[in-house]
Amino acid sequence: MPERELSSREKIIVAAAEMLGEDAGANLSVRAVAARAGVSTGSLRHHFPTQRDLQDAVFTTIYDVVLSDDELIRDRTKPARERLVECLRQVLALAGVGEQARAAWGKVYASFIAPEPTDELRASYLAIEREALRRTEHWLTALVEEGALPEGDNVQRARFLCTVLNGLTVERALPAEESLLRSETQTLDAAVDWVFRSAESTRARLIPRRFRLPNVVRTAAEPEESP
Repeated sequence: MPERELSSREKIIVAAAEMLGEDAGANLSVRAVAARAGVSTGSLRHHFPTQRDLQDAVFTTIYDVVLSDDELIRDRTKPARERLVECLRQVLALAGVGEQARAAWGKVYASFIAPEPTDELRASYLAIEREALRRTEHWLTALVEEGALPEGDNVQRARFLCTVLNGLTVERALPAEESLLRSETQTLDAAVDWVFRSAESTRARLIPRRFRLPNVVRTAAEPEESP
């Protein structure tokens, strides 16, 4: 059976993804991406009216292909905390270790830190950041929907977890002891525990005092002490 030909929209996304794969700081200009995809600039503008629309679509596709984690976060045979840690570990794995991690951070430095922060450069980096936050919020929302995680500010939670991941990826690029895997596991566990503990404490603060069970009711099942 012959393979289906890619649509114009799919060609554009593939072309832009290839450009980013070659250079993380690549300028996804209309002309450059259209030429790479073999479509007209008018066709590109039809599918993606703004550069932000294009960047968001590209990074969403990349994350959806590389991180097929929806089944993982919704697998209720495992504890919610464990599922969230595994999802975070998948992202961390993309950074690689040793030489691979150093090369990855070298590209980040050359693309986003060394050059002057132009509007185009800032837009490129923010597109990556938005998608990382969106993906992390997706995991948290899935846990809230199933009742495993109390409702709360998932944007703040996602930003905290992404900050932890950024720190761990930098650590992978630096000289480290042989116990790096153990320390990473401890850090991820602590970060996820913070998310659940902060959510539980927030829920406790939001419950009006009059709806809380009095101490005598909470301890009614406990045996009385002998006089």
